Amino acid sequence: MALTHPQSALFAGEKPFPIIPACEHFAGSEKLITKALELQNKLGGLFDITMDCEDGAQTGKEKEHAEMIVRIQNSELNKHKMSGVRIHDYTNEHWRGDVDILVPGAGNVIAYITIPKPTKASQVKEQITYIQDACKKAGIKREIPIHVLIETHGALNDVFEIAALPWLQVLDFGLMDFISGHHGAIPASCMKSPGQFDHELLRRGKSNLVAAALMNGVIPAHNVTLDLKNIYQTYADAKRAHDEFGFLRMWSIYPAQIQSILDAMAPNFAETQTACDILIKAQDAEWGPIQHDGDLHDRATYRYFWELVQRAKLTGQKLPDEVEKRFFSN
Repeated sequence: MALTHPQSALFAGEKPFPIIPACEHFAGSEKLITKALELQNKLGGLFDITMDCEDGAQTGKEKEHAEMIVRIQNSELNKHKMSGVRIHDYTNEHWRGDVDILVPGAGNVIAYITIPKPTKASQVKEQITYIQDACKKAGIKREIPIHVLIETHGALNDVFEIAALPWLQVLDFGLMDFISGHHGAIPASCMKSPGQFDHELLRRGKSNLVAAALMNGVIPAHNVTLDLKNIYQTYADAKRAHDEFGFLRMWSIYPAQIQSILDAMAPNFAETQTACDILIKAQDAEWGPIQHDGDLHDRATYRYFWELVQRAKLTGQKLPDEVEKRFFSN
């Protein structure tokens, strides 16, 4: 008798929680996007890439920039299809143009579309609706995951409403614009650690974003580390963001930061091994209750451990051969 896969056994009739890479690397120019894709291919698809239309495009060349991204999205270099695109913000006249080029041109391969700088939920809803309509016109039948940058007072105020919108996959915390929006009430030192984690206004903002995201089955993503070449600082920031605040993903803006983020966000290796042992026993028992090291486990803990094992694989942890064979062979 064929064994039932955990995805079928544990989430029947439910929307599974997104399992996506713990690192999101931003690249704007064609040169940097190409280098990022080469590294992504070298590492075996362990991180996502966000191709940036907002800050990456030269003024007056927005159309050409979006067309360049479509070309690269459809190229052989985009082997893993793990590259999203950040469009212009709601107040910029080019955001619709971005969508009109990106969706028909690469809608079947774009990993996600990131919406920056909304000031209220209604703006995000309008932009998502426009993307959905563009998909219909282009004959794109898939849902393109939507990521939203929470970096204004208004977006934070509406964060629970935003998190509940359709096609949402990720809520990103945008630290720099959020601090700027406080008009000097938050000092510039808080753009780095430890202030970015210790200032009460920033703690509140990050905590509310994470709570809204997780309540709605959405991934919370943490802001960048400004210290580009100090890989330990990146690791420490990612570790604190994960362990203290519950962030499950973090931005990178420099290639050296990627591995530090993956290492910090990876599940504990010993816990991963325990999870693997439990899942093998559970599958053998057709997902009924089992005992492991004297503890009772059932479908509630199986869901936790299955998500943990998937995250571990996406950060590059080596899993037992039996787990690879049973759960990831296809």
